[in-house]
Amino acid sequence: MAEQRDDIEVTEEKSGNKTKLLIIVIAVMLLAAISLVAVMLMGGNDEDATESQDNAAAVKQAPIYFSVNDPFIVNFSEQSNDSVRYMQVKMKVMARDQRVIDAFNAHLPALQHELLMLFYSQNYDELQTSEGTKALQKKCLETINRVLKSETSMENELEAVYFTSFIMQ
Repeated sequence: MAEQRDDIEVTEEKSGNKTKLLIIVIAVMLLAAISLVAVMLMGGNDEDATESQDNAAAVKQAPIYFSVNDPFIVNFSEQSNDSVRYMQVKMKVMARDQRVIDAFNAHLPALQHELLMLFYSQNYDELQTSEGTKALQKKCLETINRVLKSETSMENELEAVYFTSFIMQ
């Protein structure tokens, strides 16, 4: 009889463990369901999430470069004390919107004119310093964006002007 009692106790322990396990599984599933409902209610609108993803994508667009094929050549004869002084500049521009690059290309003759006038107005000696060339680069960007704004109704601008060749002699 002692053996039968051990079997009954083992059976009762197993059924008690199964009941506890079942209660734990149900509790976990109930908590998961409540959490899911809470996240759905507090998560907000899908349109807001899509809009914020679009804004992040707009900020992180890849740069688009456009090369101005013809170099700008400027003669500094009036500043050179009867010496021949020239400057040759090759440039590329960068924007993150293809429409800006297209507008730049469409208005290239006007932009070339304005940039040549800017280059002619520079002082030869100042351009021989790195500060002078950086200032000229900044003036080029400002000039291009000013012309593009006057010719188009675009809000975006060029982000950078790069001198790919800058020769002075």
